Amino acid sequence: MPRIACPTHGVGQTAVPWATAGSKFTLLFERLAIDWLREAAVPAVARQLKLGWDAVWGIERRAVARGLERRGTLKLRYVGVDEKSFKRRHDYVPVVSDLEGTRVLVVADDRKRESLEAFWALGLTEAQRAEIAAIAMDMWEPYVQVTRAQVPDADAKIVFDRFHCAKHLNEGVDRVRRAEHRELMAAGDTRLTGTKYTWLRHPDRFEPEAWRAFAALRNSTLKVARAWALKEMAADLWVYRYVGAARRFFRRWYFWATHSRLQPMIEKARMLKTHLANILTYLRHRITNATAEGLNSKIQWIRYTARGFRNRENFKTAIYFHCGGLDLYPH
Repeated sequence: MPRIACPTHGVGQTAVPWATAGSKFTLLFERLAIDWLREAAVPAVARQLKLGWDAVWGIERRAVARGLERRGTLKLRYVGVDEKSFKRRHDYVPVVSDLEGTRVLVVADDRKRESLEAFWALGLTEAQRAEIAAIAMDMWEPYVQVTRAQVPDADAKIVFDRFHCAKHLNEGVDRVRRAEHRELMAAGDTRLTGTKYTWLRHPDRFEPEAWRAFAALRNSTLKVARAWALKEMAADLWVYRYVGAARRFFRRWYFWATHSRLQPMIEKARMLKTHLANILTYLRHRITNATAEGLNSKIQWIRYTARGFRNRENFKTAIYFHCGGLDLYPH
């Protein structure tokens, strides 16, 4: 574009209606690239359009910036706070989702209290926070504390995600299995060899033949069989409709768990008892982070097609692009 020397504003390029300022591409070409990016990863789009990676990432970043600017005032009832793996090991990015709109609201920088605090305090007004009916999250204490500090009547709104509770119980079962497997192997008993995922699988996901084959183990006197039965019985807690009945059920289950002589299950039972009040809020709100399962699948697809991300900002941009429900196109 021609450059203009302005005595007031200095030298600048001529603004044109068919391109964004600072972009090397027309708006029509950017729309084409956005359509392609919706269907394929950045490397594939770069190859097909014969562009460099930086150019394609620039198109995606501009699209996300436009979408975030146009999003306007958020109206939220049910919010989910979850974490997505950025790299291997324990490098996560916190993700806040609108569970009703099935869209990502915020992708934070790191797993710190300040990350969620910035969303509550800066991303939403006091009136917007008051309108939130419930928040599904895990039991990580810094997130719980900042939510209680920023959201009115948070104790009645925080719902500890039932699938995180199930994950903790699965961890207990697996610890029991590993310890018992070592004991059995020392005695030459190989019954638990290769059964790790059998004990962790939901009963509904068994094929009939596999379920029959599993019967000999689950009905045995093995310690892991008792741990598995405790885990499966705990799942009935979320079937209840009334808090009083659910509390009575939990007292019975807790007594069984703490008298099971299975230390991992005793520890998990005590943890659930500590957080019981906000586990039972599920019975009133009936929300989980699994409502955003479609978002989780998309984020996994983003990671897979990109073969991982070395740049955290690019990962965040990709999540907003595919999962933010944004208006991405230039007008």
